[in-house]
Amino acid sequence: MLRRITRRGAPGQGGPRQGGPHGPEAADPLDPAQEDRVRSVLSLGGVPHGELQDGVQQVRLRLLERAAKGEQAPRDVSAWAAVVASNWAMDFHRARRRQERLGERLAALRPAEAGADGAESRVLALAVAQGLDALPDSQRQVVVLRFYADLPVRDIAAELGIPEGTVKSRLHAAVRMLRTRLHEGEVV
Repeated sequence: MLRRITRRGAPGQGGPRQGGPHGPEAADPLDPAQEDRVRSVLSLGGVPHGELQDGVQQVRLRLLERAAKGEQAPRDVSAWAAVVASNWAMDFHRARRRQERLGERLAALRPAEAGADGAESRVLALAVAQGLDALPDSQRQVVVLRFYADLPVRDIAAELGIPEGTVKSRLHAAVRMLRTRLHEGEVV
């Protein structure tokens, strides 16, 4: 009995999954019961079966990121993982709705393009491109990340290392400038 504990790790520390060929840093932060709970939370959150593994991996990644930052492990990993999984399920649905809205907007533009042979949309696209060129680099960067890469403000702020309020103010100023430019040029 003592040999098995020594070889597999101390009880309560993940058993045989703890070690591995790459040492203790390659340990799986979720035990099988916690992983099952995460899958259940994701399923109850309406995440399709094919996406469950992505959600589980995101929870693992968050745990590993905490460890890499030197943060203390959550007191109750199972409860913490369930909250993270629930948040991921909400983000999953938000992203899906955002994609659906984008598809609807694009579908709404297509009939207008077909009626005018696309000439109007080409003029608008050219005017927007010229407007983007006229923007300061910092404003252009947030506009491209928000509207072309479809990133939420929170992710843009994290990516650029600036506060969310700064992202919002740059977006507001850029959109106002583009709108003014399009109206002055009588494009819209």
